[in-house]
Amino acid sequence: MSKCSVCGCDLGNVPMCFGSQSPASFMVKPEDYEKRVLENDDQCIIDDEHYFIRGHIEILIIETNEVFIWSVWVSLSEKSFEHVCENWESEGREECTPYFGWLSTNLPCYPETLHLKTSVQSQPIGCVPLITVELTNHPLSIEQAEGITMDRVHQIIHQIMQH
Repeated sequence: MSKCSVCGCDLGNVPMCFGSQSPASFMVKPEDYEKRVLENDDQCIIDDEHYFIRGHIEILIIETNEVFIWSVWVSLSEKSFEHVCENWESEGREECTPYFGWLSTNLPCYPETLHLKTSVQSQPIGCVPLITVELTNHPLSIEQAEGITMDRVHQIIHQIMQH
């Protein structure tokens, strides 16, 4: 059994994917939801003018074959969103040119992550898009580019559990 590097407790199987609520939960009052929001597990449209898609930011865990995943929402232009939807069930969609998007999830454990520039790459049918944060000096961008240690994963888990 592995021990947490932060608190020393037994970890068992460490969760390697954490997700966030739909952007609608932050932008729309519950009583207005039905009138203003169209969404499923992977796509969200608010007021017929704000378009979002869910994808994964993958971060390599150094010295392992594992990946830590943030399941996040990214805003797309209407044109990009329509293209994603048109190709949602198309074989070979992973060959599409990546889309520009703005990260629309504020992740714990980092300074502000809302509105970081991203690239959204479609994946084969049945897989959510891969999200790459533009390379900057933001800690999320650096961690995605360079990877993280298992100790960092433990720190992230503790911060998430405290929220």
